[in-house]
Amino acid sequence: MPGFKGKSVHIDDRHLHVELEDGRVISTPVHWYPELEKASISEIRQYRFICDGTGIEWQALDYHLSIEAMLSGNARQTAA
Repeated sequence: MPGFKGKSVHIDDRHLHVELEDGRVISTPVHWYPELEKASISEIRQYRFICDGTGIEWQALDYHLSIEAMLSGNARQTAA
């Protein structure tokens, strides 16, 4: 999905929130991502955008997530 580039990531006790460059915010249940749900706040904060901003990587967790997967509800799809 072109145009869905991430700007920032925030997680709370219920949701993973990704702010897009165009100002929209995508929020999905954090329980969709067991690896993130188990991670420490410090580990969660150590993310970077990959794939020209369309994916998120948590290198310390060896976890990747595509923004397109968040939008489609396919929580197990990873960024390419």
